[in-house]
Amino acid sequence: MKRRFGIRTLCSTALAVTAFSLSSALLAADAVKIGFLVKQAEEPWFQTEWAFAEKAAKDKGFELIKIAVPDGEKTLSAIDSLAANGAKGFVICPPDVSLGPAIMAKAKINDLKVIAVDDRFVDANGKFMEDVPYLGMAAFEVGQKQGAAMAAEAKKRNWDWKDTYAVVNTYNELDTGKKRTDGSVDALKKAGMPEDHILFAALKTLDVPGSMDATNSALVKLPGAAKNLIIGGMNDNTVLGGVRATEAAGFAASNVIGIGINGTDAIGELKKPNSGFFGSMLPSPHIEGYKTAEMMYEWITAGKEPPKYTAMDDVTLITRENFKQELEKIGLWN
Repeated sequence: MKRRFGIRTLCSTALAVTAFSLSSALLAADAVKIGFLVKQAEEPWFQTEWAFAEKAAKDKGFELIKIAVPDGEKTLSAIDSLAANGAKGFVICPPDVSLGPAIMAKAKINDLKVIAVDDRFVDANGKFMEDVPYLGMAAFEVGQKQGAAMAAEAKKRNWDWKDTYAVVNTYNELDTGKKRTDGSVDALKKAGMPEDHILFAALKTLDVPGSMDATNSALVKLPGAAKNLIIGGMNDNTVLGGVRATEAAGFAASNVIGIGINGTDAIGELKKPNSGFFGSMLPSPHIEGYKTAEMMYEWITAGKEPPKYTAMDDVTLITRENFKQELEKIGLWN
């Protein structure tokens, strides 16, 4: 009897272990996998997005697959790879927004859900693909905060609008860029800057040399009474180039206020003890990484489709006084 009881017990235990193993295997097989594709994986911005997407994965219990997609070929290959690995959807900041139709076609073939982050897809006609869920910066509102910050600093320095002028480097071919500079100008006007004291300079390229050239073309139009300058643009580089142009034209750093947008491209300049580049509006890559990953998880597991547009206008003005501390908070300081 004891021998039979022992055999039955061993059999029961074996069956239980087998059942547990099968159950574990099934759970592992059913684990939700989500891709997170970024165009410049080496950039601190995207490293931070990935880090906080991984936090969302840990909090929610899914697997995050991170892939760098620096060009169109690698982007489309990555989508196939995600499908082969059992992913159900992906978040992406594409290397080129015009890849939108190809990305969506490839995702449809592989039955993958898509959320765009940071850069919004455009179609063959250059129009936003508004049917694709997108989370990104609220361009006009962030531009308004940029303009308001420049006006506030001018007031703090007791600048008189009579001898203060603004040079705004524009790139109206890019809708996001136009909205940012439109918002900035709107805030400057509301702060009391005369409309005829705002000069616009069209950018040919979005880098520092391009914005230097654009600003130089505007500086020659300034009246002799121009004493103080505000430099605006859609990002850090378009403002940095403008500041460089003022230096070459003989303006002292104390007579220039340049505030960019993005923060990560301004770190080197903010390390300098003195510059006309006063600061930058730092967005929230940590929030964007976590939120998009969370939205994709809820879409896959609960059928909760994300909004077509989630606007992010949470920005922090970083200056020489606080940039290190603010960047450390979100993992962008190294």
